[in-house]
Amino acid sequence: MQPSTTTTPAELRADIPALQQGTYLNFGAHGPSPKYVVDAADEFVREHEYESPIGDHPYETAFRAFDRTRERVASFVGADADEIALTESTTAGINAVANAIDWQPGDVVVRTDLEHPAGILPWQRLERDGVEVRVVETEAGRVDLERFAEAVADASVVCFSAVTWTHGTRLPVADMVDIAHDAGALALVDAVQVPGQLPMDVREWGADAVAAAGHKWLLGLWGGGFLYVARDVAERLEPRTVGYRSVETPSADPYEYAAGARRFEVGSANPAPHVALREAIDAIDDVETEDRVRRLAGRLADGVPADRLLSPSTPESGLVTIDVDDPAATVERLAADGIVLRDLPSPNAIRASVHAVNTENEVDRLLESLQPEW
Repeated sequence: MQPSTTTTPAELRADIPALQQGTYLNFGAHGPSPKYVVDAADEFVREHEYESPIGDHPYETAFRAFDRTRERVASFVGADADEIALTESTTAGINAVANAIDWQPGDVVVRTDLEHPAGILPWQRLERDGVEVRVVETEAGRVDLERFAEAVADASVVCFSAVTWTHGTRLPVADMVDIAHDAGALALVDAVQVPGQLPMDVREWGADAVAAAGHKWLLGLWGGGFLYVARDVAERLEPRTVGYRSVETPSADPYEYAAGARRFEVGSANPAPHVALREAIDAIDDVETEDRVRRLAGRLADGVPADRLLSPSTPESGLVTIDVDDPAATVERLAADGIVLRDLPSPNAIRASVHAVNTENEVDRLLESLQPEW
């Protein structure tokens, strides 16, 4: 288990086995877990399978674990526990909201051209049913709020990222939510690039729903996602997928959806990733991440020629996007040298994800390895 006292980035790093093997700069895709996060999941599985069937009850053991994680996530993001649903991923959360709306032909969804496929594909499917999807064009990871307001004027739903996966820019979430609400639209935020590197307070954002996951900057396991849905909004949504965790009384006919966001949970899922999520939140909450992430990302940005830097020169997150002639080949070359990052489809570039657990030496090593690109 993680220590109860404040943890330094160096101490957290020392507990992550994968980071002892090379220079890892891909946290925006996957954050390798500390050993005690994996141990927490393992310990739960052993309890659930070895002890609970006789000494307790497997369902009660699982439900207690779910309840504890909902409460921990809620406190972490500034919500109430009944406004949190536990999901598999950010994609699952966005789909859950999209599939709970009574769509009519001609309804309008607005997204930006900065969205991850998680914020694109669910709306593409709805286009087949006659829903109009408008894409707000952006420049250098920035949204023009007047253009955004024009697109949103008659929309039913607006979906956008809090931090762009393409440029690492922070969008003005509260302002965009206000614009959506002024138009009578539901505001759904993809926040997967936020928790673990930047503060996250859903009340300050004012969004109707926020989807995120713990397997990136939080250093949790795959499968540990979560969805915030404001209490009054949840009561207006009717999920298409229903199971015994979605309803108040599984045996009732007709059924009633569970109060709040729990209506978006379905049935028998392995609680282990969400046990790990709770452990990961406890760990990262003890670490000062924001300032260190910005300082390290700034060190990287300072070393990249201005005409090659596609992210802000003063980074707004740990995501730094860099123009190179052949991104895929560059990623492959760096990987052969033990430096892990990724290439992006749009912009066609490479992206380094700098976490608080990285070091100045790792940033400098990347910059030295990129010299042939200039």
